[in-house]
Parts: sequence; structure tokens; C-alpha cells
Amino acid sequence: MIFGDSARIKKCVIHKVGNKLEDDLVISKELMTVSDEVESMLIHYIFNGFKAKEYYNLYAEDDLMENNVYSAVASIFDNNDTFYDQSVALARYLYSVSEMPKVKSGRLLVVHLENCLVDGKSMEGIGLFKIESSVKYMKLSLNDDNYGVEFDEGIALDKMDKGCIIFNSEREKGFWVAVSESVRKTADAEYWIDMFLNAQQREDEYFQTQNVMALCKSFVTEHLPEEFEVTKADQASILSKSVQFFKENDTFDMDSFAQEIMPDSQIIESFKTYKDAFEQETEMKIEDNFEISETAVKKQSKNFKSVIKLDKNFHVYVHGDTKFIEKGFDDGVNMNYYRLYFNDEE
Repeated sequence: MIFGDSARIKKCVIHKVGNKLEDDLVISKELMTVSDEVESMLIHYIFNGFKAKEYYNLYAEDDLMENNVYSAVASIFDNNDTFYDQSVALARYLYSVSEMPKVKSGRLLVVHLENCLVDGKSMEGIGLFKIESSVKYMKLSLNDDNYGVEFDEGIALDKMDKGCIIFNSEREKGFWVAVSESVRKTADAEYWIDMFLNAQQREDEYFQTQNVMALCKSFVTEHLPEEFEVTKADQASILSKSVQFFKENDTFDMDSFAQEIMPDSQIIESFKTYKDAFEQETEMKIEDNFEISETAVKKQSKNFKSVIKLDKNFHVYVHGDTKFIEKGFDDGVNMNYYRLYFNDEE
């Protein structure tokens, strides 16, 4: 997790970055002067938008210095005196990729941070935030025991449009990058993550846990019924056991997982073959052993629905052994049925 309780702002600047198709780029002539009160509000704004433990690395196919954001940030980390010039370079680069019709004009806030706490480590960071929206607010003024009302526009401190913090760690891998919750899973992700940052998800325990759970779900729901005669109850049972495995273990071992979750040796072999094909198709490496991310398990578990939907009348949730579920066909009513065996009813 990322915490800003002890973070401080070393330098800060804002540039106007319009949509290249219809608006201009306006470069501020100097850095902002940040009072203690303003710093406190900016720190709240900056760190409020980062909740998940899904991180990224900046990427380039050959040389990381070919990544414009990487080269600018690396220069600042090496020499803080380059902060203003590199903030201008970042604004110009963002403007150059802001030519899609749906890209909104806004202000680019560039902040040099120190004492950021990331997963228990104190780090230096560069924050990049594009502010596109504003809110109207009411100002009250008291004169001679009478209140006056005025309206103005400003930035909502609890709502971030697009943002990231690039931490001075793992330089050789493309730095340790956090991307704001507001952009990661939206249509703007392509513009901010792919086109501007050119970032890829960091291959850590969150990444591995997320991907092996996606692999398992894809195998059980899509591939398994094509190769073997399995019922919906069998599929639901495997999904339920998979989630329990991740919740009950701190580390993942591919062989132990397959032996515990898959019903027989043929399905185990099919699963391992499917894993190889999955890696080639997605162009990602799934490790056989890694630490399990509790955060990733909580998030991915929502996609593991161990439920059998019967027409629009019933949902059967499977949490245990399928030997207590019997499927058949009733000729009398010309319909399928499930018979459930149990001891207690609540």
C-alpha cells in the first residue's frame, strides 16, 4: 500500500495541456510556491487516489531511455535541478499524444515527492497528474453580521482524473509505478497507461496471483468441458476449491495446486498443457512458485462464481464435494433435475 502521511513536496509545477486537435499547450514560466497549508491539501489529493497494490514498470522495447517519461524522471532523480526543464518535456510529450477526439484538455501537475511510504519502504517519487474536471463551490463571506454568497470553480480534492507516481526504485526494470484507481480500468487507460506512460504491469506477487487465478478460471469454464465430460456442478466445485486454496495458503506451488484441485491425472496434464498455451497467447510468464497476494485473491475471487443457474428459478451454490449432488432427467415432466444430499437445514 501507498501512504503519504510523512511525504513532503520538494518541487511542484502546473502546465496547461490541451487536446492537440483543438487546444494549446501553455507552459508555466516558474515553479509553484507551496505553503504548508497548500502542501497539506496537495498531499491529500495526491495520495487519496491510490488504493490497490497493482503496480507497473515503464517500458521500452530496446532501451528504456527511449521511453520519454522514463528519461525525464530519471534525469530528475539524478539531478533535482533539472525538475523544471523535465516537467516542460513531460508536458510537451503528453500534448503530443493528446490528439484523440475524446481526450480532454486539462492541467498537468508535476510534483517531486520525498518520504513516500510504499509497502513499508520510504521512497522518493515523481507524481504526474492530469486535472481535467472542476467543481462549482459556494463561498460565504461575512460583512457587518450579514452573509454574502459567491460561486467559483475549483478542483475536488477527493476526485482524481488521471494520475501516477513513479518511485525511485527498480530503475533497471523501468521504475516502480503506481497508477491511480480512477484510470486503470477505464477507457482512458489506453491513453494514460499505454500511450503516455508506455507502462506494463509489474511482475510481482499480485501479478502472478492475478494471472494464475485467471488461468484457472479460463481452464475450468472454457476448456475443461470441451475435453472432458464434466457437469456444471464439477466446474463449480473446482472453482470453489481453487479460491479456498488461495485463501488458505501463503505460497503457491503449481504441482501442489494441481494435485489438490484437479480431480484426476488426465485433467492435471490437460491443465499443464493449457497453461503453456495460455502463456504463449497472453505473452506472459506464469511462475510455478510465488508468494500469494491476499489483495489479488480478494479481487479475483469476485469473478469465481461457483454457482449453477437453473433457468430463472434457482441458483445452486457449490462449496463442497459434488458427490452430494446428483443430476438426472425426469421423463414424467420431461425436465432435468438435481438431487442434493445434506444433514442440516438452516
